[in-house]
Amino acid sequence: MTEHRSFLEAAAALLGPRGITVDPDLLEPWLTDWRGRFTGRAMALASPDSTEQVSALVRLCAAHGVAIVPQGGNSGMSGGATPDESGDSIILSLRRMDRIHRLDADAMQVTCDAGVILQTLHEAAEAERLRFPLTLGGKGSATIGGLISTNAGGTQVLRHGAMRAQVLGIEAVLADGSIFNALTPLKKDNRGFDLKQMLIGSEGTLGIITGATLRLLPEIGGRVVIWCGLPSISMARRLLVHCEKGAGDLLEGFEVMPRHCLEAVLDHLPDARSPLSATHEWHALIELVASEKEADGLPQIAEALLEAALEEDLLEDAVIAANETQAGAFWLLRDSIAPAERAIGPAMQHDISVPVTKMAEFVEAAVPAVEAQFPDTSAVAFGHLGDGNVHFHVLAPPGAVRGQWEVKQGKAISAFVHDLVTQWGGSISAEHGIGQLKRDELGRLGDPVSLAMMRSVKQALDPQGLLNPGKLVPLAPDAASH
Repeated sequence: MTEHRSFLEAAAALLGPRGITVDPDLLEPWLTDWRGRFTGRAMALASPDSTEQVSALVRLCAAHGVAIVPQGGNSGMSGGATPDESGDSIILSLRRMDRIHRLDADAMQVTCDAGVILQTLHEAAEAERLRFPLTLGGKGSATIGGLISTNAGGTQVLRHGAMRAQVLGIEAVLADGSIFNALTPLKKDNRGFDLKQMLIGSEGTLGIITGATLRLLPEIGGRVVIWCGLPSISMARRLLVHCEKGAGDLLEGFEVMPRHCLEAVLDHLPDARSPLSATHEWHALIELVASEKEADGLPQIAEALLEAALEEDLLEDAVIAANETQAGAFWLLRDSIAPAERAIGPAMQHDISVPVTKMAEFVEAAVPAVEAQFPDTSAVAFGHLGDGNVHFHVLAPPGAVRGQWEVKQGKAISAFVHDLVTQWGGSISAEHGIGQLKRDELGRLGDPVSLAMMRSVKQALDPQGLLNPGKLVPLAPDAASH
């Protein structure tokens, strides 16, 4: 620690007693990723409270050659906010930067700090009879900066797009400490590269997101939530097309899960009940939403949609939630799949996408292929069928030891799955980012021209390699061989 003393003294003078800590007990919770797969070390946890402090700290880090690992809610899925084991970096937490600076209800826009919690933003919008059209299971801890840095998705991407589509403006601190200020939203701006889009999804490797201007939408006037039983995922695909044609922009969500996932959730949640009395091989959770002006006609639209689907044999059974409590119970079943699976045992979890029109066909081909290649495993796919993104999980054989099985067989399973996805023209990361979890796989499977462009941009904006090193950007082949 002595070699870092001068840096830490200068950082303490800059940030004050609340702004930096080296206490191991205070550092410990932030050294391991949310999934528990990666644990690193850091010389300090820095918590600036303004963009100006972030800028000054980054300049100090550049002068001392200290690497920076930006961190929001530490709820990422790919180890993108976890330091390496060297102990030579700092964690730069944005959690103290949690101010909502301006919410313009007429323009339906909000400008806020990167550390604002997603749920807090939802509540602020709701107070103005507006909403922010992105949500996910970790909304109580995920921060706006982290969501932008990973281009997060969620259950509403089908209608509204991922985080990239919600960002109107960005403020970020670059590797030399300069501040990129593009918070003012312009509907038309043709001054060359759209630099904010380059920063979105860059996982803190090109700049540190400190603020954003985001779009808001009118509050929902009404919603209808439907649970359907289906014989196959191919039929779910046909039902999705039917709903898109019949409901149009009213269709907000279309989630699918196989029987295995529902049964796991019912075992995991003591008070949970299946929405349907019979057993079905697949299930679809459909949500329709309407503005206040259109809300009165929404139940009739939903009923007509289901009647037509039944006439065309697109589903086996269906039920419309009778009230908001039941609608919430339907969504709880969907949102509890991941913890239910964790309770069963180890699994290799893959966040993949293929072209929307090919997803059902891919799942029907990939599940038996994986289970044949790795006997006694179980492959399950669930998630956002409407945007071509499913979570493809491979569950370990009974009795597998958590932590050991993933190392011994898990990597081979993931490589096999990623190979399949690539053959189908898909992506090995649909919404959770690359981080350190998939960096080497991106290097193995990514398009060489695209990878070279990524490395060039990284080198140009961060020549010292101090911003979130070891994440997202694969090493060049000659560097990886050393």
